[in-house]
Amino acid sequence: MEAKRSWKGPESHYLIRMEELSKTKMDDYNQEQPHYQFVKPTQIWTRKWKQAEDSANDTIFGYYGLSFAVYAFPIIAIAIIGLLLLDLKAGYQRSRSARSTPSKSNFFSNPLVVNTTLGILSSIEILIAFLFIVFLAWTYYSRIYTDFKKLMPYKSLKLNTWQLKYHRIATRFGLLAEACMALLLLPILRGLAVFRILGIQFEASVRYHTWIGTAMILFATIHGASTLLVWGVSHHIEDEIWKWQKTGRIYLAGEIALVVGLVIWVTSLPQIRRRKFEIFYYTHHLYAVFLVLFLFHVGDRHFYTVFPGIFLFSLDKLIRIIQSSPKTCMVSARIFPGRALELILPKDPGMKYNPTSVIFLKIPTISHLQWHSFSIISSSRADDHILSVIIKCEGWWTNSLYDLIHAELDKTADKRKGIPIAIEGPYGPASLDFLRYDTLLLVAGGSGITPFLSILAEADSATNKSRFPSRIQLVYVIKKAQDFCLLHPISHLLLNQSTEKFHLNLKLFVTQETQAEVGIRELLNEFFKVRTLQVNSMCSNYAAYGPESPSWMAAITGFCSITFLIFVICFNHIIIPSGKRSKMAKEKTPSWVVDLLLIAAFVLALAFSASVAAILRWRRLRKGIPQISHREIQPLDLSSAEARNALEDHEVHFGGRPNFKDIFGKLHDESDGSNIGVLVCGPESMKESVAFACQQESECFKASGKRTESCFTFHTLNFTL
Repeated sequence: MEAKRSWKGPESHYLIRMEELSKTKMDDYNQEQPHYQFVKPTQIWTRKWKQAEDSANDTIFGYYGLSFAVYAFPIIAIAIIGLLLLDLKAGYQRSRSARSTPSKSNFFSNPLVVNTTLGILSSIEILIAFLFIVFLAWTYYSRIYTDFKKLMPYKSLKLNTWQLKYHRIATRFGLLAEACMALLLLPILRGLAVFRILGIQFEASVRYHTWIGTAMILFATIHGASTLLVWGVSHHIEDEIWKWQKTGRIYLAGEIALVVGLVIWVTSLPQIRRRKFEIFYYTHHLYAVFLVLFLFHVGDRHFYTVFPGIFLFSLDKLIRIIQSSPKTCMVSARIFPGRALELILPKDPGMKYNPTSVIFLKIPTISHLQWHSFSIISSSRADDHILSVIIKCEGWWTNSLYDLIHAELDKTADKRKGIPIAIEGPYGPASLDFLRYDTLLLVAGGSGITPFLSILAEADSATNKSRFPSRIQLVYVIKKAQDFCLLHPISHLLLNQSTEKFHLNLKLFVTQETQAEVGIRELLNEFFKVRTLQVNSMCSNYAAYGPESPSWMAAITGFCSITFLIFVICFNHIIIPSGKRSKMAKEKTPSWVVDLLLIAAFVLALAFSASVAAILRWRRLRKGIPQISHREIQPLDLSSAEARNALEDHEVHFGGRPNFKDIFGKLHDESDGSNIGVLVCGPESMKESVAFACQQESECFKASGKRTESCFTFHTLNFTL
């Protein structure tokens, strides 16, 4: 094929069959091919990188060792350093006693944009998103500009100039999909969570995973559909679509990966995820197939740029599997009106956690595969041997749990069986800075009350008054009055039996019922009737121990990364002949053999690291579940003068929703220049309403940064993923 100049670009094989290029032109193509273009779309970097690769190929590390060191290890190192810092921060926070004061950082945490479509966005989130979009736009423009300068029509493809330009524009979206892929898995890490360094918890960062995943699928779909279109126009689609060649990009792998990605994305839409959770849960595990096919499609050189997220996610998952073994056994359960349960689970006294922490539960009797997250409602400060969760039974899994507990309750004590349960976590904030305010305003909707129960339990058990607010106002919005039963764990606080620690004021809103002359007293009498199940706890010899320390996980991460590098170097030197390895390094064409070696090295590194983690874990465990004295539920004394006075402070409203503007305004007037923390957990519409009200009332700083009046600082929590 005759052409005045070769088309230089990693996607040129979409348009030109490699066998049609002469050896001279093929060498020229490979020599100037700009790899990893979304990271370094400059000619200077391309030349420097080529020199570095040539130098590395003459050493034992090869280009694969260089690629890992430059593109993968820095992110892994950040995760390791972050884990060490979290461990140091946790020790520092334990030594602190005073409450923090408002600072200019409130500007970055408070909502700047409140929108039904976009949700609630803070200033820092908008800034990071803007910089990422600018980065993608600059990368895309720089590559398209270079492509158009080198654009030459090819007679064999029978495409005109407009069609060729369209193809180059569209296929460059593959690079944008790679950029999103590099970040896709980082927000959903739990034990190795990079976002915890920034104070963002797993349940909050999941939405970043959703945004990035949607962008990736959009870019990949444009990339794949446009490639198929060009193949069809040039009448090469039958030749290219089924191709699985030994070298070069494997087109069929990319096509299957795109289909798998679309299936994962469609089944994760809210309309399916909320109504058919099992479909969402199981199809999401196709990510393993997607990642392997992605590797075969892009080749190992491009794969190293997205490898850090895959590495950390895989290691994180293995550590979580080890940490959730062995199973423990449920101690007891309480059944409330309105199909709500409280599970009491055994834990080791050394397992500590902060308020708003979550755990993941798996009950093999119901499902051997499904894990579900729940907020812990107890305090590790008050309860050394147990932790508790409250579950509102609304889906298939939770209703199955309710039926299981109810069936055991109907049996006699000698016939009751133990209920084994696997516990993963807890995962929670590294500090209590978000609670160190003069006043707390807690706004909850439905099951969103559960994180706040742990806050109230922690404040009630605190011996140092200066660590927690002296005043807490709880706004609780429910659809039906029977959901009031979820407040059972704090019933003694509603009666103001801990006035020496803090003052609690409840504003209850029942939106879908209308009742006259019904107050807190009547609701307490009607919906705080509880049935308790004591189960056989001998089905397991172990209590819950929780995750290992961040320093321990940092050491395992470092060990796994070094082991992977050793394996990948050894495999390439032992399995691939020296002459063939030199040729592959020179031509820089992807090979599925090298891809398989990368997978094998990664799997072995994970296996070695998991073995070390399992050995250390089992050496830590101690057999035996401690004897737990079951606390009897004391009947509420509503007749005392103290109880009557306390109940008069609480409000009950039927048939309406709260007016947050009035609530904020009244609290603003009563606080008199104090520091007010606003925490909200519930439906998105409620969060937006609270965020908007907070946005209107949080102008508490002048240009000088000095506080002039009561300052509201907004925090949002999630109780569902």
